[in-house]
Amino acid sequence: MNTLFALTKRNVKLFFKDKMLFFTSLITPVILLVLYVTFLAGVFEDVFRASLPEGTSDKLINAAVGGQLFSSLLAVCCVTVAFCSNMLMIADKTNGARGDIAISPVRRSTVALSYFIASAFSTLIICFAATAVCLVYIACIGWYMSFADIMLILLDVIVLTLFGTGLSSLINYFLSSQGQMSAVGTIISAGYGFICGAYMPISQYGSVLGHVLSFLPGTYGTSLFRNHALAGVLSEMENLGYPSEAIASLRDSLDCNVYFFGNSVPVGAMYAILGGFTALVVGAYILLNVFGGKKRKNKLKQKAQ
Repeated sequence: MNTLFALTKRNVKLFFKDKMLFFTSLITPVILLVLYVTFLAGVFEDVFRASLPEGTSDKLINAAVGGQLFSSLLAVCCVTVAFCSNMLMIADKTNGARGDIAISPVRRSTVALSYFIASAFSTLIICFAATAVCLVYIACIGWYMSFADIMLILLDVIVLTLFGTGLSSLINYFLSSQGQMSAVGTIISAGYGFICGAYMPISQYGSVLGHVLSFLPGTYGTSLFRNHALAGVLSEMENLGYPSEAIASLRDSLDCNVYFFGNSVPVGAMYAILGGFTALVVGAYILLNVFGGKKRKNKLKQKAQ
């Protein structure tokens, strides 16, 4: 346990010591927020105005737009920032530090776990900071959130960050150069928002693609953020007497309701899906490190003989 703590502490220190790496991870949510507000806010506002009855207050519409932007940004950042903060694992391979650690008596599972914990910790700090910025933005344009909503959003950040860290750890295990790392990071940053429904709701995709995306855990992470970021807005619509059919239709169009082959997936099941996939990718990552280390040792013994 002391070894795990020491390695984790070392990885966290190196991440924050690398100013460029830390700045890149930190600036990502800010850039996304600016891009979302600049290019997507107007589109979302037009959709809400067309869907809601005439006379709906600007504050309510702005809050709905803000909630959708908020949930989209966090759904993407919790995964993409994890890939940035997990670059240390590849950097250690390129500078030889991983080889020095490998010849020490420390178990490979401990080393692998230390990278995961350090990356998750660093990603959580950045994502919580992004959450705070987004909450300030929501407070400025229209606030309908409750304390419970905020706590649930923070829980969503933790759950999706653990998944993103596990996924990045598994993928980064196979990478061994800065070029590979940059290429994968670019692909993830550009494509993840589309396949998780952050840029465009899954409900607007075709039925075939919608069924395919319903197998991906990121879809449910986005839906969790949607449910909790828009809960206060939808509740206010109910209080104002909006037709229940219209609210249900709005929930479907925003991916607050996600369907798996026609069956609605409850929030509890979404958490279970994300938790299960997180355990799966983290377990696979640790096993690859353990068995990969044994194969390397056997090859070294054969060469020595």
